[in-house]
This record gives sequence, C-alpha cells and structure tokens, in this order.
Amino acid sequence: MKYHKRKKALILLADGTIFYGKSVGDKEGTAFGEVCFNTGMTGYQEIFTDPSYFGQLMVTTNAHIGNYGVNDDEIESETIKIAGLICRNFSYEYSRVAADDSLESFLENNNLFAISDVDTRALVSHIRDNGAMNAVITTQVDNIEELKKQLAQVPDMNGLELASKVSTKEPYFFGDENATYKVAALDIGIKKNILRNLAKRDVYIKVFPFDTTFEEMQSWNPDGYFLSNGPGDPEPLHQAQELAKEIVSRNLPLFGICLGHQVIALANGIPTYKMHNGHRGINHPIINLETGKGEITSQNHGFAVKREAVEAHSEFEITHVHLNDNTVAGIKMKEKNCFSVQYHPEASPGPHDSSYLFDQFIENIKTK
Repeated sequence: MKYHKRKKALILLADGTIFYGKSVGDKEGTAFGEVCFNTGMTGYQEIFTDPSYFGQLMVTTNAHIGNYGVNDDEIESETIKIAGLICRNFSYEYSRVAADDSLESFLENNNLFAISDVDTRALVSHIRDNGAMNAVITTQVDNIEELKKQLAQVPDMNGLELASKVSTKEPYFFGDENATYKVAALDIGIKKNILRNLAKRDVYIKVFPFDTTFEEMQSWNPDGYFLSNGPGDPEPLHQAQELAKEIVSRNLPLFGICLGHQVIALANGIPTYKMHNGHRGINHPIINLETGKGEITSQNHGFAVKREAVEAHSEFEITHVHLNDNTVAGIKMKEKNCFSVQYHPEASPGPHDSSYLFDQFIENIKTK
C-alpha cells in the first residue's frame, strides 16, 4: 500500500462555518463551488461524471468512498464534472474484480481536488438546516481571510446558466442507424445511460448542442424529441424554452428529464424555483398518481417546478409527486404529446423502478 503524507485541509462555507479534514493523497489544492450532498450508498463514479453536478462540491454521505475502485464503463460523461469531492473515509486500495483502476488514480487523471476525514454527518446536517450555499475546499488552512474574499466572488447557482459548459459542441449520433425510431436529443447535460436506454429500445439518437433551433432538429426528420438533464438554473435557457414551445405547438412527441422537465414547464409559463437543498440520492420515494404505484428513484436536482402553478394551468396535470416533500416529480400535457419527470428513470446509479418511462415515450412515438 502506498503511503500518503496527507496535508491539512478545510471546508469554508459562505456563511463562515469551517469544517476540517485532510487532502486525498499528498496534493495541495483549492476548489470552489456550491456544496451539496448525495445519499447514495454506491455509484460514486457515475455521480462524479454526471454533467448535472457541474460546478458543485460533492459531499458523499456514505462513509467509504473508493473501496470498489473505478470501471471504464461506469461513466456518465467523458470527464469528471464535480468541482471537488468531500468524504469521510477515502479508500486508496480497492477490492473488486471488475475494477480497472483506483479512484485515487481516476481523480488524479481528471485533475480533481478531494478532501477526506471530514465529519460529513455534521456538514450535511448544517447544509440541511441552512440550505445549499457556495463553499471552498482547500489546503490553504492559514489563508482564511483571503479565501473569504475569493469565495464572495463565486456566482450564486440561482440564475446561473451552466448547460453551455457541458453540452456537446457538435451534433453526434448514438445507437444503430438502422433502428426503427429516430429521436433528436437536446444536450443540456445529457447522461450516457439515457442514450443507452433509448438505444436498447430500437432508437437511433442524434444529440444536438444546447442552443440548437427547432428547424435544425426538424431537418433530420426525427420521430420524437428529447430534452436532457443538466446543471444550473433552467430559467436562463431561453433558446431551449423556445425549442420546447415549438415542439409542443406542433404536437410532436416530447419527453424531458430533470432540467429538460423544468425547461418544458418554463416554456409553458410555469415557473421554477431554487430548492433549500435539493434532492440527490438513489432512494427517493415517488408516487405515480396515474397508477397509484410507488417508485424508488434516483434524483439529482436543486431546482423544481412550482406545484401551485402546475395545478392552476389548464393544459397540464401532475403525474408524479415526491413523497418526502410533495414537490412535483412529473407532469404531462392533457391535449399534447408531451410529458416529463423531475427524476432519473435511467438511474445509473440507482433502482430501475422508473425505466417504464422510456417505454412510455416509445409508445407516444408509435401513436403520434
């Protein structure tokens, strides 16, 4: 086992609270971002590479991180998207036959700064009580006042457009070009497992950049349209909202997940809001109001759709509700071929209770 002479480190929150830890490895470093926590017991590699987490400092509530290494197939994008990692116990050694490498090497290769030996239970409790906020993790433990000044300059997540930072620069294809159905997907932070779930349902996907117009998508002559998950505030995504508005006006099959769900709501005059600390984990309970069945779901979002606005909208109905706080988890249009959910039916990580939503999308395409 390699010996690591780890350095003293700390977390400084925007409200001035400080938590102490140690650097992962012998690296010095500093990273800024909005601090958030994920309660998943597994799936750290997928979480770290999920574009929806761009610009965030990730606190993992599971006590052991790195113990099963990493696998080249367990990524949701080509690079790590979190701004930094905060954990309790970091495992430099791993024990899994299927692992390709250690998490330490994976973080080093992606130039990600991480700290461990943090009282994550106390930190998460503080975030739950006081809400998500900006923070800095650093080994500059004797430079608190300067760090406070730098932290004050970090933009707030509320109103921050981040989809352009993670979207593809050029369109690309995924799946079998001879598949029965063609779906045009808007990449505002798309996860690979969404593409995998569509492809295994006989779908050929063309993925478009975040600022694509309806005319550009339509020129490919797709059978359906998809708006992906992604990071940041949905409100500044005016081009995506115009795209959703155009698709809906023509009554074309449309499915949205997470940020895509919020964009569909905004396109129809339903506002969104920043949550106190969001939903991030793989055991969130959902009730499907149409079937009466419960679902255990994977979630990752810091914004939500205003429930009273959906209830007051004559063209929409709520299809799914989060059982912990009664927030909107799914909506559909009564007279249009359009539906969306706030959570992640593709999971990765997480349970597969909600994978039927992809089948529902295919049925909507068949009956368009």
